[in-house]
Amino acid sequence: MGSTTRVLFTVLVFTVLAAGAGPLAAPPADGAVKEVGMHELAGFSVDHLPEGIGDQVTDFHTEWGGVAFASRVWERELPEGGYSVDLKINILRGGRLGDLPAVRAFLAEYHERDVQTWDLRPFSHGGAHGHRTDVLAFWLVEPGLVAEVRLDTARFSDAELTATALGVRPLEQARSRG
Repeated sequence: MGSTTRVLFTVLVFTVLAAGAGPLAAPPADGAVKEVGMHELAGFSVDHLPEGIGDQVTDFHTEWGGVAFASRVWERELPEGGYSVDLKINILRGGRLGDLPAVRAFLAEYHERDVQTWDLRPFSHGGAHGHRTDVLAFWLVEPGLVAEVRLDTARFSDAELTATALGVRPLEQARSRG
């Protein structure tokens, strides 16, 4: 197929697809394209983000220690180059996460902390119990399912960590609350 034929074929395919899907929305004026369902992550809604959070958003799916991670990271570009993470939300699933002491032990290992000396304070998310530090909060949603929020508290307040964590809810719970 020649280059002219390829171009015509491509235009024809996009025309047919666009006609079948209805009118196409114009891209945002600033050139940014936001992912559909950006505030949904692995069966959870993300209902609160701190003002001024970075706009570089990336999703990851990994496994560590037999636990599956669905993660979303918000970064900002630094003036001197490079990027800095403002917020990371992890949704963890795995048999090792059966109760809160098991979650604490797993996350201590994952974050390379001594479970005996890790400065954790109680954290409650609705009826779910967990722990928090100055930069992260985690809670056992149900056996085998954990949510974790890590915020750059050098840029954002402790209250923002709490508000962001409390805004991460299972989709069915978020829908029932409106």
